Amino acid sequence: MSAMSSWFLWLRHAAVSHVCMVAYTCMVAVGCADANRGPGQHARLDAGGSQPSEAVGPNGGHLSRLLFACVGDTRPPTLDDLSEYPTGVITRIFADIEAMKPRPPLVVSTGDYVFASGRSGRDAAAAQLDLYLLARQRYSGLLFPAMGNHECTGPTSSNCGPDSLDGMSANYVAFVDKMLSPLGKREPYYSVRIDAIDGSWTAKFVVVAANAWSRSQEGWLDSELAQPTTYTFVVRHEPAGATTAPGVLPSQAIMARHPFTLSIVGHRHTYEHFADTPREVIIGNGGAPLAAKDYGFGLFRQRNDGAIVVDMVNWLTGEIDPEFHFAVAPDGGLLP
Repeated sequence: MSAMSSWFLWLRHAAVSHVCMVAYTCMVAVGCADANRGPGQHARLDAGGSQPSEAVGPNGGHLSRLLFACVGDTRPPTLDDLSEYPTGVITRIFADIEAMKPRPPLVVSTGDYVFASGRSGRDAAAAQLDLYLLARQRYSGLLFPAMGNHECTGPTSSNCGPDSLDGMSANYVAFVDKMLSPLGKREPYYSVRIDAIDGSWTAKFVVVAANAWSRSQEGWLDSELAQPTTYTFVVRHEPAGATTAPGVLPSQAIMARHPFTLSIVGHRHTYEHFADTPREVIIGNGGAPLAAKDYGFGLFRQRNDGAIVVDMVNWLTGEIDPEFHFAVAPDGGLLP
């Protein structure tokens, strides 16, 4: 290697180190609007109310009130690339959630943590997931992840799993081992029950894997949604319009037969909610290359009247986007 090449490598390393130090400085709390602020100058976003009393584990538990966040798609822009993984963005997002007062006791995520070829002998997916999980350590609560198409083979139409067309891809195996096994789960579809400490409401989070669709998951989903709860949140990667995903149309058909509060999805690298589809909210802005708007995370809060209020929190300023704000009843109907 020439002296000139060595100098350029040193310069690149120094620049990356500076960016990482700036990101770390900005991670202290919600509201760091620029890289020059010091650790004591950060505003904290008030999530409203006192810290919920909580006793929640990987299989569910009890809360005094519902309060949770949602993190969207985080994959890098380039296939099999580690250097461009959005570590700074996703680390900051988890640090922002941790810094909230009160802190949400749990987070759901909508999938696509990797952009990896999954070819035999390559460990890009595992390495990218390690970066994601390192960022996740900034948040002390529970994370319940959904599987995306990039945790299969990449195309929206891909379908992974033991008896599926695309089988046990390296991406799929890494996702199950690194993100689900620590929760005691071996399937990419599962349900988490959260009930009120005083018994005044019940809730379930039903995590669907549209890219690991099977007859077993179909029967399981119908059975889970048939269980009556005050609130039902369906977490899936693809929105209803992404019909090439193997599990979207069949899961939508099952959902149509049962009551639910919200379908929380990603896949599109932005955040959206439309009045003509009030029970679907898209949160896909967790670090993946943006299609529109800015990075951030969704915030879901139970109002005193039982409504669920949904907001988008900007990853840098901690400000809520007033154009996105909405509220729904337990049955998903729009409320003022």
